Amino acid sequence: MSVLAVTGVVSAVPAQAEPDVEDVREKVDRLYHQAEQAQERYNDSALRLKGLNAELSSLKADEKRQGRRLDEVRDQVQELIVRQYKGEGVNTVGQVVVSDDPSSFLGQLTTMQAFSDLQADLLDDFSDEAKALDLRQSTARERRADIKDTTADLKAEKAAVEAKLAQAKELLSRLEAEEREELSASRDSGRLPTNVPASGRAAAAVKAALAQVGDAYVYGAVGPDAYDCSGLTMMAWGAAGVGLPHSSSAQFSSGARVAQNDLKPGDLVFYYSPISHVGMYIGNGQIVHAANPSSGVRIAGVFSMPYVGAVRPG
Repeated sequence: MSVLAVTGVVSAVPAQAEPDVEDVREKVDRLYHQAEQAQERYNDSALRLKGLNAELSSLKADEKRQGRRLDEVRDQVQELIVRQYKGEGVNTVGQVVVSDDPSSFLGQLTTMQAFSDLQADLLDDFSDEAKALDLRQSTARERRADIKDTTADLKAEKAAVEAKLAQAKELLSRLEAEEREELSASRDSGRLPTNVPASGRAAAAVKAALAQVGDAYVYGAVGPDAYDCSGLTMMAWGAAGVGLPHSSSAQFSSGARVAQNDLKPGDLVFYYSPISHVGMYIGNGQIVHAANPSSGVRIAGVFSMPYVGAVRPG
């Protein structure tokens, strides 16, 4: 939704009308979710860009090696041409023709055949190496184009995040101070659990995540004082020695799938389709997650959002 479209909707409300807190809450939550979707697409594009740059670096190295190999074969072919020009190949044929010794004749004939085979092999090698170099150069050009497109995607998604956040702030600014307090109170961060039944790496991850309750939500942040949803879970499991990508959809592929009735503290729980939000299960039907800019890092019910699935990292 564009800024113009939202402005048009708001301006349709009579000037004297008081903004309804519940209506504002719904609109702001919707804008926050749209911004988070854009941020997660941004995170996905950033991961893709990182992979493309690594692949391009590898292709450049391969291209250099292939170029050196092609030069080596080219030198061998040129040497062969010079030798033929000097008559070495013709002399061998002449020696075979005038030989009186049958064993010598057969030996020289074999030598001539080997020389001919060497010529063919060298020419084949040259052709193969040239094709291999062309393939690497073509792939490198494709990766450069992919990088250009992905960089443009990053820019577009970042602009979308900023636009949605600006719209949400504009809506909130229409509320009176008392109404903003009411809205903020309704987004209580939740009561921290005193004893989470977890052990090993999962316990370390849960402890790290719960220590951030009350911290701010910032799109794209990975700590130490602010997080987005996948940034929080990435940090928490990183504290337990398990690396995760900074993307909710990518994290969904970073562990064994877990059924709803088998959830354990530390499991990552995913929401919306396509996946655009992740939290960490902490037991007793609850998750800890970086919710949105109004709520920050908080405790919530595991089914407080459209549930998609869960995985167990580590």
